[in-house]
Amino acid sequence: MKGSVFQDEPEETSMSDLTHLRPDGSAHMVDVTDKAVTRREARAQAVLQTTTEVVAKIADGTLPKGEALGTARIAGIMGAKQTSALIPLCHPLPLSRVEIDLIPEGDRVRILATAVTKGVTGVEMEALTAASVAALTLYDMIKAVDKHAVIGDIRVLAKSGGKSGDWTTE
Repeated sequence: MKGSVFQDEPEETSMSDLTHLRPDGSAHMVDVTDKAVTRREARAQAVLQTTTEVVAKIADGTLPKGEALGTARIAGIMGAKQTSALIPLCHPLPLSRVEIDLIPEGDRVRILATAVTKGVTGVEMEALTAASVAALTLYDMIKAVDKHAVIGDIRVLAKSGGKSGDWTTE
């Protein structure tokens, strides 16, 4: 991508460079046995867009289904812990921290999820799953008052640790 914040962007990738494919082209779980154990952290976000009135109800805890922010926070943490059960080729990771911040902003709630481990593979998928599950939980909590809410802008914002190094979009 031109103007990308990512360093050392890969050039064109051949089939033999894809680590999740066997020589016959079928998918498999990558062997991470010999990778170094390092501290790894990833931060991801999701955004729930609704109305300013609904965001006010989310913020003050007056939704018909109850207190949404705490419920979404716990759901996001639970989602991060289940990532390898949901995403077929993800390795199960011993998460040492999952943090979920829900930030009401006008007509939207920005969900920020941070996942941390000390292991041999990254935690980007755990952070993405945490943010996504928290957003889905918020949607479930508000659907009675806004059937047109939208979840979007789900992406990794930053990662650190491992062989590929650190990067951020923030």
